[in-house]
Amino acid sequence: MQRTRLSTLANVTSSRFNSFFGNPWRRISLQIICVLFGIFSGQAIVTTAGQTAQWDVTAAGLLVLFTEAISRIVYRKSSQAKPAPILRESFNLLKIGITYSLFLEAFKIGS
Repeated sequence: MQRTRLSTLANVTSSRFNSFFGNPWRRISLQIICVLFGIFSGQAIVTTAGQTAQWDVTAAGLLVLFTEAISRIVYRKSSQAKPAPILRESFNLLKIGITYSLFLEAFKIGS
C-alpha cells in the first residue's frame, strides 16, 4: 500500500488509540462502558420499536443481522491465533450487552 497522508493518519490514530487503551484500567473501563451502552441501546431499540407495533419485525431483523455480523467478524478462524484488537473486542462486548438486554426485556414481558 502506498504511504499517503490518509494512510499515515489512520496508522498514527490507531497506534495512539491502542497505546492509550493499553493501560489495563482504561481497557476495563472501556469494556464496561461498551457493555452498559449495549444494554441501554438494546432496551431503547426494543421499547421504541414495540411502542408503535409496526417496526417490531424490522428492528428484530436488524438486531439479528448486527449480532451475526459481529459474531462472524470476531470468531473467524484466522483471528484465533492473535489477541483481539480493542475495536473488535469493543464491538463484541456491545453485542453481548444488546443480547443481554433482549433477554431482560423478554423476562419482563413474561414470554
